[in-house]
Order: sequence, then C-alpha cells, then structure tokens
Amino acid sequence: MLQRTSSVNRINIDTISFSSVFEIGDSCFIKGFSRAIAAQREVEYFNAKEGNFSVYPVFREPIPIIPIEEDISMQTAQLNPIIKVHNIDIVGVSSSSVIHIGNSGDISMEARVKHIRQVYPKNSNSQG
Repeated sequence: MLQRTSSVNRINIDTISFSSVFEIGDSCFIKGFSRAIAAQREVEYFNAKEGNFSVYPVFREPIPIIPIEEDISMQTAQLNPIIKVHNIDIVGVSSSSVIHIGNSGDISMEARVKHIRQVYPKNSNSQG
C-alpha cells in the first residue's frame, strides 16, 4: 500500500445515515454492503412478503468478478507524499457508503436494490 499523509483543514458533512462510515486514519480493509427494497404504489398497500430479501433473485445472484489478465506496468515517484486539502463539503452520505481520509488497503463495496413500481392503467378505476 502506498504511504501518504492526508491533511484536511476542514470537513463539513451534513448527514451520515444507513450504516455509512466517516473514517479518519489508515485502514487495511473496507467492506461496504447495502440492500434495500423500494416499493412505490399508486394505492397504499403493504405486502408482508416483500420484506424478505431471499424472495428476490437480485439479492442471491453472485456478482461476477472478472480477473484482470493483462500485464500492468506502473512506476510511481512520490516527490511529496502529502495530500493537502483545505475544505471538503459533503451534503449526504447514505447506504453503507464510506468517507475515508487516509490510506486504504483493500476496498469492496456492494449495493443491491429491488425497485417495485405498481401503477394502474389510466382506464382502470380499481383502488386495490
């Protein structure tokens, strides 16, 4: 892992929610994971079975990780290994996101969302 020093004069974050992290300092491993079911309907209706993530294949399917097979040649020179930032303004951090100031080793982030939209045809007078 490249070693650099991070210097931030001021950081302002309005909102951090839903398992998000604000970390200052070095880390070896960061793993963010989020799953959500977003249901929108014209008529209010609650289906208790929708809260079960295992019902939907999107939450069970493996994520294919394609190996990098091409040769990568890289040379770096850190003449001044300091990252200096005067001001950071962040409106919001949500759903297992990470704000990290420092060095990182391995990072793995995953978010899965099932969107359900139920609208009635324009010629339908049905209310549920």
